[in-house]
This record gives sequence, C-alpha cells and structure tokens, in this order.
Amino acid sequence: MTPKKIIIFLVVLLSSISCFAQDKFTLSGTIIDANSNETLIGVNVVIPQLKTGVTTNEYGFYSITVPQGTYSVQISYLGYQTIEESINLNQNIKNNFNLYSNETALKEVIITDNKTKTDIKKPEMSVNKLSISAIKKMPVVLGEVDVLKSILLLPGVTNAGEGASGFNVRGGGADQNLILLDEATIFNSSHVFGFFSVFNPDAIKDLKLYKGGIPARYGGRASSVLDIYQKDGNSKGFHVNGGIGLISSRILAEGPLVKDKGSFLIGGRSSYAHLFLKLSEEQKNNTAYFYDLNTKLSYKLDSNNSLYLSGYFGRDVFSLNKSFTNIYGNATVNLRWNHLFSEKLFSNLSLIYSDYYYGLDLDFIGFKWDSGIRNYNIKYDFKNYISDKFKLNYGVNGIYYEFNPGTIKPSDVNSGINFDQLDKKYAFEPALYINADQEISDKIALSYGLRYSMFYRLGQSTVNIYIDDNPVTFNSELQIYEKATPIGTKFYDRNKIMQSYNYLEPRFSLAYQINDDQSFKASYNRMVQYLQLISNTSSPTPLDVWTPSDRFIKPQIADQVALGYFKNFEEGMYSLEVESYYKEVQNRLDYIDGANLIANKAIEQIILNGQLRSYGLEIMFRKNEGKFNGWISYTLSKSEQQTPRRTPIETGINNGQWYNSVYDKLHNIAITSSYNLNEKWSFGANFALQTGQPVTYPVGQYDYLGINVPSYGLRNENRLPAYHHLDIAATLTPKNNKDRQWKGEWVFSIYNLYNRKNAASINFRQNIDTGSNEAVKTSIFGVVPAVSYNFKF
Repeated sequence: MTPKKIIIFLVVLLSSISCFAQDKFTLSGTIIDANSNETLIGVNVVIPQLKTGVTTNEYGFYSITVPQGTYSVQISYLGYQTIEESINLNQNIKNNFNLYSNETALKEVIITDNKTKTDIKKPEMSVNKLSISAIKKMPVVLGEVDVLKSILLLPGVTNAGEGASGFNVRGGGADQNLILLDEATIFNSSHVFGFFSVFNPDAIKDLKLYKGGIPARYGGRASSVLDIYQKDGNSKGFHVNGGIGLISSRILAEGPLVKDKGSFLIGGRSSYAHLFLKLSEEQKNNTAYFYDLNTKLSYKLDSNNSLYLSGYFGRDVFSLNKSFTNIYGNATVNLRWNHLFSEKLFSNLSLIYSDYYYGLDLDFIGFKWDSGIRNYNIKYDFKNYISDKFKLNYGVNGIYYEFNPGTIKPSDVNSGINFDQLDKKYAFEPALYINADQEISDKIALSYGLRYSMFYRLGQSTVNIYIDDNPVTFNSELQIYEKATPIGTKFYDRNKIMQSYNYLEPRFSLAYQINDDQSFKASYNRMVQYLQLISNTSSPTPLDVWTPSDRFIKPQIADQVALGYFKNFEEGMYSLEVESYYKEVQNRLDYIDGANLIANKAIEQIILNGQLRSYGLEIMFRKNEGKFNGWISYTLSKSEQQTPRRTPIETGINNGQWYNSVYDKLHNIAITSSYNLNEKWSFGANFALQTGQPVTYPVGQYDYLGINVPSYGLRNENRLPAYHHLDIAATLTPKNNKDRQWKGEWVFSIYNLYNRKNAASINFRQNIDTGSNEAVKTSIFGVVPAVSYNFKF
C-alpha cells in the first residue's frame, strides 16, 4: 500500500465514523497537580454509571464523549487523592481538574480508594509503568537512584551483568530498545560504563516500558520502547530539591516564568569521586566522572495552545594518566507545540534534535578519534476522541540521520598519525501511522493499527563492489570465513539514493474481560529497525558505532505474539499478571571469527546475516497497597540465534545450528518490597537472581613456539556463574519536616548485602610462573554501603 492510499484510507475512515459521536456530548480538559500546575499522565477519568472511562495523554489532556445525562465522574491517580464530581452533561463541557497529593488534606476533596490495580479492560499488555516515588525507594549501588536499574526488576528484563550498560528485553539486544526522553532518542543511556543511568530522577515525571503490543506511533527498534517524560516545572512557586551522596550530587530548581502560565525547570548532576583520586600519589593523574543537565521551559499561550522547550546534555570523562582520555555523551533538544483543534481533537507538533558523541584521545601515540550519530526529527501526532468507545491516534514523522563512523587525526605536530575520515553516512527515515482503540462490547476491547515506514540510505559515500555481490567468502580448506577482496568501487553523490526499504508494520491487541476482576489478552506487533549497532560485546560500550541499513546490511524485522492472563484480588489489593510470548527477528547480525570492528572502512566484510528467536513465560504478582507493598516477578525464557550456511560447503556459525544468544537467561527472579513503618522510617529491599550469561570457553590448547594457545569451542555453549544479590535501604524522615519549609531525609543503603562476587567476566591466560593456562574471574562489586541526604524547599 502506497503512502497516498494510506492517507486516503485515513480520511475515509475518519469521515465514516464521525456519525458515532452524533447526539452525544463531550467532557474534556486537562488534569494537573494542584500544588505545581504540573500536567499528569495516565490519570483515570471514569464514569461508573456507564462503566466507561479514559486516561489522560502525555500532556494531561482527556476527552470522553457519552450520551446526555447527569453523571458522577471519578478522577484517580497513584499518589494523589481521588476526587468525585457530579456533572450535568447537556452540552460540550471543558472541565480542568486539580489533584492534590496524598500529603495534602482538604475538606472539600472526597477521598476514596486509590489503588494501582491491573487494568483488566484495556487491551494494553506487555507494558510496565513505574512511578518515580516507587523508584526512589529502591536500594541501588552507591546510593544513587537509578531509573534503568529499577526496570531490571520487571519480568522479561535483564542486564548483561554487573557494571554493564543498557538492558535486554525478552531476549533482545540492548541496541534493539528505543529509549526516548521527551520524545528525543537517547543512544547511550549509561554513565560511567553502566554504573549509572543518564536520567536524573528528580527531573522525571513519567516512565513507561513497552515490551510488546507496541502502539503504531512507535517505530525504529525491534525489541522495546522506554518512553520517559520530564517534568514541566512548577508554575505556582519557586522550589528546589536535590541530593548529596558519597560520589555524586544533584540539584533541581523549578518555578514560574509567568505565574499559572509559564514555568522553567533546570537540574544538574555531577560525580566527584575523581577528586578523591587526587589524594593518592598513584592515582592523582587519573580521572573518571560524569555530569549532566536537564532543562525545560513551558508556556501556556491560551486554553488551546501550549509550548514546550526541553533539553538534555550529558558527558562522561575517563582519563588514565592523561595518556588515555575518553569523552562521550548525549545531547537533545525538543521544541513542542500542543494544539487543541476541538474538544475531541488534540495535536502535538515536535521538532527534535538528538546527538551522541564519542571521543578518544591516545596521547602516547598522538592519536585522536571522534565518532557519533546525529538526527533531526519532525513529527506531528493527532489524537481523535471520536466517542467513548472509539479513539484514533495518527500522525507522520521524518528523521534525517548523519553518521560519523570515525575521524582520525594527529593530536600534535610530532604525531606519526595521518588525518583520515571514514566516509560519513546519511539516511532519511519517514513514516506515517494510524492506530484505533475500540470497545466492541462490555467484554471485548481492541487496539489495532498500521505503521508504514520507509528508509533511504543517501549518498556522498563510496561503496565496494564484490564478485557475486558477496563481501564475505568462505575458505573451505581452513573452514573459516574471510574478507572478500573488492573488484571495484562506486561513488554516490549526496543527492543519490544508494538503497531504499519500505515496510508495513501491523499492530494488534485484544482484551477479553471474563468479569470485573480478570481478563485474557493477546497481542501481535511487527517492528522494523533500520539502524544497526556494530558491536560484538554483550552490552553496549561507548566505542560501539551505529550504522544505517544499506545494500549489505539489511533491516532487522521483528514479529512478536503474546498471550496473557490478568487478575485482581481483594478489590485490587493484589494483582497477578501472566504472559507468554514468542518473537522472531530477521537479519540479526553476527560476526566472523576474529572480526575487527574499530575504524573498519568495509564493515560488510566481517558481517554475517542471521536470525534471532526468543520465547518465554513471565509471571508478576504484586501487592498494591498498605504499609507493605511490592512485587515478585519470574521469567522463564530462551533466546537463540542462528547464522545458517549460505552454501552447502559453508559451516555457518556453530555448523548452522541454533545457539544461545548472549542475552539468553533461562531463569530470572526479582523481588522488590517497601515497608512504611511510620511517618519517620520506611524500608526497602531488592533481590535479583538470573542465570549466568552465555560465553565461549576454551576446550583445549596447543603449543606454538613454547606458548600455550587455547582452542575455543562452539560459540556461547558455556555460561558465567549465576548472578544474584540482595540490597536493602532505610529512609529516615525527621518529624520536624512538617513544620518547616526545608524538608530533608536520610537514605541509608547496602548493595549486595552478603558480598556476592558476581562474575563480570572470566578470562583465560597463561600463568607466568607455572606456564599453564588459568581462568581468572573479574568481579566489580562486593558489599557497598552508602548514605545520601535528599532535600527540598
């Protein structure tokens, strides 16, 4: 289907269903925090008499269309007092609601039950939402609150080990996760090689992880979407909050630009552990630190128009004796315009810039290296609230990419390094989508949509030409893959299209409500990923290079189906979520043995195309309210990769058989809990256990000129030892907080309470004294106590 036909289909569909809204009236508006005017995402707006309701969108807007009548409207949101208001709906009404936090007591507010029970009726599945208040209660390494570490406690989510960056979802790679901060893409989500995330928890308003059933408005990655929104800022008064820890501190200020209309937010974090290195004579020339900055400006032009300007900037600096310096980080800017065309049609126009930079300076050889990826994104999204039973989301977006695989230059005039620029790469990725949410009956609800994505690899680059168009050859005598020798080259000008792709990406999910407390759900989605991360490590590193799909590197195409059972117990005090899934990914890359990825001008010569499959069972049991709450999650899963023979004489990888991917974790158990003893003390604990990561060990050795050389077995047929740790935390809130503007709390935590020496890696080497090979385990953390002080005023 061409883009023109899809647009025609959209117009016809909109006009044909407009009759659904006839003889009905619409209640719409925005829901905000009464103390700050912060818009609230995902607030439930329910009309119990009709057993119908909606939730607010990413900008706090809601719209519900129902028959004329007088109704009781309930507004509920986690951490806030639930309110109930009677409304006579005899015309279209715009009503903005103010919600007060549970800390505020007002007589005119009707307080009812406020539970975080599972949404049985909504066809949304494979989605996890975490509140920032819950994340801040979780004990983490070195006492630093961490968004990414918190999602590792969810079912279907693992990491590549202690101190590893990124996260893996349902057996996929970390590069297959789309990470968004205020709609801008974050390409590297970690500070200090995975010890911390780039997200300042004080600046975050909402977090949602999509593992499956992904709405059509998202695209570009094969595994998951982590969608994070920053706070808008307080437009009622000036406030400051922050925290002081052992190795890092943070501060955030927010306040009005124009009271009740405009606001600002600015927050910063920095680590200072490197300052302690200066006290040691051996370490005084070494440096390892990070810093980042979050900013946002919000302004309400009128009741129908709002502007937002948000940004993020972060850098990591790592240096050894000034002879090795590594600097990397993200920068994003997003200008957004919210416009309300009518009480039923909401729109958002975004202009987005995102940049990831990596720099390396090797002073001892006079070598500098710069690389990165930059994109410019324009997107226009619409949400059309046709009726209380039917809603449409549709929109378009276009992303322009600039890739710098590497700029090599001398660091001084005495350097023996010559300047070299690997060919920069350019690409354009437009897409359009439509998605519908429809209630077929009281028991059946559907969400279905279609995304049409396109990709154009653009010119200003030289491409190698190979015999039979094959950049990798197989040496049948040595039984190994080797680089093919180019027989020529072809140069494409900047305006030329080197390669193009286009795919339809259908999405579908269904919920069948058995009764008020339980339901079955099912989903299917196809995702296409046009960018590839060139890396042969189990977790992303700053040195990894992103590259676009081209003639030799095909897009990854992921198809996933999921089935689930969901149940609430005792009026929502407890909930159970059980899901099973199966996922296949076409064109997943692997590498020939001995592949060299750094500064490689012909990356296609070391790449083999394969496929990935993963399947599993996820169980999550939660206690949603009371002094003691938390959850237990368990995942039983399998993730396998296959790189088959291209011809009968070839071996493929592992003889063309399925083999464990580096993300395969058979068992994954996570337990998190919090207990509020009283107004002064609260406690938290986490336990995590997962199967060891697949690795390749030597199976023998041979002697070469008196040196023992290990001989390795099949790829990923061995494993590291099981990974597990227990963390605890206690929060002390002084009683006099209530009586003064300055409020503080002390957080005491212990990471890895029983001092488990988890293996980050196991390396094999020859013992200098004995001459025999030996295995050496590398562990990063033992037990780590920490204390931090958080404040606000």
